[in-house]
Amino acid sequence: MISVIPLILVYFGCCSNVVFLELLTSEAPGSGNIITFAQFLVIAVEGFIFSTKFGRKKAVIPLSYYASLVVMFFLVSVANNYALNFNISMPLHMIFRSGSLIANMILGMIILKRSYKLKKFIAVGMITIGISICTVASRRDVQSSQVNVSEESTFEDLQFWLIGLFLLTFALFASAYMGIYQEILYKKFGKQPREALFYSHALPLPGFLLLAKNIYTHAVIFSNSEPVQVPIAGGIPKLWLYLLGNVITQYVCIRSVYWMTTELSSLSVTLIVTLRKFLSLLLSIFYFQNPFTFVHWTGTILVFGGTLVFVDLADVWKEYKSKQQKSD
Repeated sequence: MISVIPLILVYFGCCSNVVFLELLTSEAPGSGNIITFAQFLVIAVEGFIFSTKFGRKKAVIPLSYYASLVVMFFLVSVANNYALNFNISMPLHMIFRSGSLIANMILGMIILKRSYKLKKFIAVGMITIGISICTVASRRDVQSSQVNVSEESTFEDLQFWLIGLFLLTFALFASAYMGIYQEILYKKFGKQPREALFYSHALPLPGFLLLAKNIYTHAVIFSNSEPVQVPIAGGIPKLWLYLLGNVITQYVCIRSVYWMTTELSSLSVTLIVTLRKFLSLLLSIFYFQNPFTFVHWTGTILVFGGTLVFVDLADVWKEYKSKQQKSD
């Protein structure tokens, strides 16, 4: 019988993480770098203790192979969080990242020379149209929120917003390439998810020196935020508490997804993660009262509907039953 514990942890960890992320970015705009750094640092420390046994356990995959993976992972993480600084709403951020199947399919055809059935192209078409609709609708929301601004300011704001879209697009395709590269490494050396998790977070840490000034600036902002009384600890600035919550839930989210991949098929994991993203989107819309019109809903249904068509529930069920029979 397949355990439901990783499933519960995925939904709890990943959905809670989105809540803490939005609390941070709404109260401290531009805090993406300090959030990314904190996540990397905590996961790297945990990996050093438990995965490498304080550095005593040697890596199965040579560190030279991790070089490209580390650079890509660092850029993807920074780009995704930094995009929120450019008038990118949290719902658009989540919907855009849900388009990973588009990038995976395109790069799969180019790099791995894969071929896909017509149904897959239809699904990706639905996702592409859905993301385009949500992007246009979100741009209108930004424009409608601006009152009495000059044409020059509007043009500058458009450029600002387009930078955010570029960062999201770059992160989307870089993440897809990273997945393909990991697939190639795992075929050669076997699956090493915990090792990959540690090195992908530990090796990029020196890169944050380039962002040190921005990280320090936001550390000061966090320290000057309104204190919250915590038993025993006393008054702690609330933004540091939000960051702590974000880091812990990020760790739970990542670890539970890795755990789930050992118990379920890749199709099942894709389905579960997709449904989790949809739940996170609903939380963002209703809890934080983010603007979400009928047009947004149309695009959202196309994105997540296209993902379900791509995954194919019948295939998920077959792989689930096959895995369950083997475990019995």
